[in-house]
Amino acid sequence: MLKLEEGQQVSKVTDMTRKLALAALCALAAFAASPSQAQQATEIRLTYSNGQFQPNQVSAPADKPVTFRVKNLDAKAMEFESTSLRVEKVVAANSEGVINVRALKSGRYEFYDDFNDKARGALTVQ
Repeated sequence: MLKLEEGQQVSKVTDMTRKLALAALCALAAFAASPSQAQQATEIRLTYSNGQFQPNQVSAPADKPVTFRVKNLDAKAMEFESTSLRVEKVVAANSEGVINVRALKSGRYEFYDDFNDKARGALTVQ
């Protein structure tokens, strides 16, 4: 027991319990307000055939993650790459690759096949 004033005593355990409860409430409030909660990604489906992306112009909303699903229908591998999106992924022949991209600000983001200079496309984020 801790004696504060004559006739008034406070238990150290009670005081510590109050502080822990307050800290827990603050932590819960901060977590509930945190923008790091999982957001549903915008899914973009692309087909790669005859050395070209289809469609080659796509769009997505700003401030949301993006998931590209690239289906390679060609008989050889391709590499989905973008400097501005900071991604690169080799997609084997006749298979599908999934590329997850962070939430993006408004703008234009180009992508291409690193194995074929003519295969280009762009993502417009608004």
